[in-house]
Amino acid sequence: MATYIMPHFGPLDHTSLDEYYDTETDFNGTKIQIDLNFGNKTIDPEKLAIVKDFIDNIRIHDINNRKYIDNDYNEDEGDTVKFYVQHHLEDLGENELTTLIDINSKSSEHEKQLLKKIHLVRVGIYPEGEDQFAIFDYSIGQEITNYLIVINTDENGNLDYMTMES
Repeated sequence: MATYIMPHFGPLDHTSLDEYYDTETDFNGTKIQIDLNFGNKTIDPEKLAIVKDFIDNIRIHDINNRKYIDNDYNEDEGDTVKFYVQHHLEDLGENELTTLIDINSKSSEHEKQLLKKIHLVRVGIYPEGEDQFAIFDYSIGQEITNYLIVINTDENGNLDYMTMES
C-alpha cells in the first residue's frame, strides 16, 4: 500500500482512492467541513503533495478569500457579496437578524455588520478538476440560510470566480 499522510484525513493510498473523503475540523472558532473529491482510483503522489500543502494553508487561503469578498462588496462592478448581504437583510426576520447584527444601530451599518459575519463553512478540493482546484463555501450561518458565497480557486488559491448559490 502506497500511503500518503493527509492533514485532517490521515493516510490515503494513492493507488486505491475512494471517490470522496470528508472530515470536520475546528477553524477560527467554528467547525468547517473539508472534502476531497477524486475522479480516479489512482493519483500521482506529487498531486497529493499539492493537496497537502493546500490544506496546510487553508488559513492563508481564507485570508485571501476574505479580501476577495471585501473587494467584491466594495467594488461597483461586484454584485455577489452585496446581493448576498442585501438579500439576507431583506429576507431574514428580526429574530434571526438580532443574532447577527445590532438592529438598533444605524441601518446604514447593518450591511457592514452582516458582512463581518460571513465565515468559511466548507472547503472542497478537486485535485483532478479542470475548471477549479478548490471551492470555498462562505455563509452567515448554515442554520439561518442555505445561501452561500462560493469562491472557486486554482491550486495556488488564486480566484477563478465567485458566485452565490443555494
